Amino acid sequence: MDILIVDDETVIREGIKRTLQNRFPACGIHLASGGEEALELLSRYSISIVLTDILMPGMNGLQLIQKSRSRYPHIKWVVISAYSEFSYAQEAVRLGAKDYLLKPIGKDAIIDMTLKLSEEVQREQEMTEEAEQLQNNRKYWREAIFQRWASGLDIGGIDMKPFMESHPVFYLLLVKMESDKPLNLEHFMVENVMGELIERHGNGFVAIHDSCSLLGLVTLRDGASLNGFLDELRRHLVRCLKVPFQVMHSPRIEDYRAVPDEVRRMRESASMQVYEHYSEGGERAVEVALQYMKTHYHGDLSLEKVASVVYLNPVYFSQLFKQKTGSGFKEYVIQLRLEQARRMLGNPKLKLADVARRVGYQDIRHFSQQFRRRFGATPSEYRQSGACGDKGRDSVQH
Repeated sequence: MDILIVDDETVIREGIKRTLQNRFPACGIHLASGGEEALELLSRYSISIVLTDILMPGMNGLQLIQKSRSRYPHIKWVVISAYSEFSYAQEAVRLGAKDYLLKPIGKDAIIDMTLKLSEEVQREQEMTEEAEQLQNNRKYWREAIFQRWASGLDIGGIDMKPFMESHPVFYLLLVKMESDKPLNLEHFMVENVMGELIERHGNGFVAIHDSCSLLGLVTLRDGASLNGFLDELRRHLVRCLKVPFQVMHSPRIEDYRAVPDEVRRMRESASMQVYEHYSEGGERAVEVALQYMKTHYHGDLSLEKVASVVYLNPVYFSQLFKQKTGSGFKEYVIQLRLEQARRMLGNPKLKLADVARRVGYQDIRHFSQQFRRRFGATPSEYRQSGACGDKGRDSVQH
């Protein structure tokens, strides 16, 4: 607890300071010789108790209380004065002073007064902490209920109407991330970014939806636009997230009962769209993957295998691969293998079964079907037509 002593007489200030320090060594004691200096200290420290003289050069003690009480309503004010005039005491009480002490002040009076006020400060702090804890618990409870309800889970017959009365019109926001590692830090960052933007653009809240998604609800204030909100959200997330993410949003909702259906729609939409942002190094990862695929086209080229080569989650890698190459992973593998097969068919020493095996096909029938779909002729027809020419004579023997 911090205490401020305001008096233009050095002897008085220092005497009160020594008394308080001896009896309350854990307290921070601050000194000011006038009202202006006191205001500066009040802005710098968390002062709980102020003992102030009344008559001082410049701003007097009563003016100091008047200027400060609205800004620092928690402060306990004690007026000390050499004057016993009733008008001073009356005005001090009107301004909220807790006590009025006459100079010279005895040590016992100062100690008793400080003990009484410090106990009052402690009780108020405990009540404030309890109120904040209760408010936080209520907030978490509401968000947990909302999360279950929005996910279509049972909420035990709880009526959501009172919960949603403060949001007659709102939008839902879904931020979905992709990673094969726990996203605890990313959840924290997204929750903070969304929460701050919701407060800036209107009111609402953010709830964790699942292990990789957060759900926000925002009622925009007049003049705020959803597009502006989303643009700002994406800019912040691009800077702070190192994992791919998507931002989905609902249309304007006026009937709160539509929430579960809208959340389901956003989740389905997210599963069909590519991620909006990829972590740094994604382009390099695709380059490495392509080199690996061109070298190992005859072996295991499953999505999981190639993704592991570049240390990426398969779902993430698949989306990244399509974004960077313009082709789906599976389609690219088929094309790569068939192009190699087309070249090998130019070597008459290779049987069709050998060609199929060397490009990764164990089933020659399936190989022939894929080849015909790609080039409009079976491998045998293609070889007989002479279209392959000398393509295969320099092909690598495996």
